[in-house]
Amino acid sequence: MLVVLWCVGTVAIYRVMRQPPERFAKVMAKIPGPVAFLLFPFETLWTHARAGALQRGDPAPDFSLRKLDHSERIQLSALAARQPVVLVFGSYT
Repeated sequence: MLVVLWCVGTVAIYRVMRQPPERFAKVMAKIPGPVAFLLFPFETLWTHARAGALQRGDPAPDFSLRKLDHSERIQLSALAARQPVVLVFGSYT
């Protein structure tokens, strides 16, 4: 019985991980303390759930971001049409 409950919980967390971040955060906020991290293979599930399907050489998915001064939104496709674009993800703190 415990194995079945563990499997159901693992599948449920995996499915929630594949949802938008807002939905995932709402669900995780309701799980007490470190339960999800201690009982389930959280890191492995996260790696598979958020892996995506992009391959090397595929174009980046189009998205838009608000400028720092909040004056307008900039779309990736509009920038890439005029010049090469380099996206750097990381923290410099």
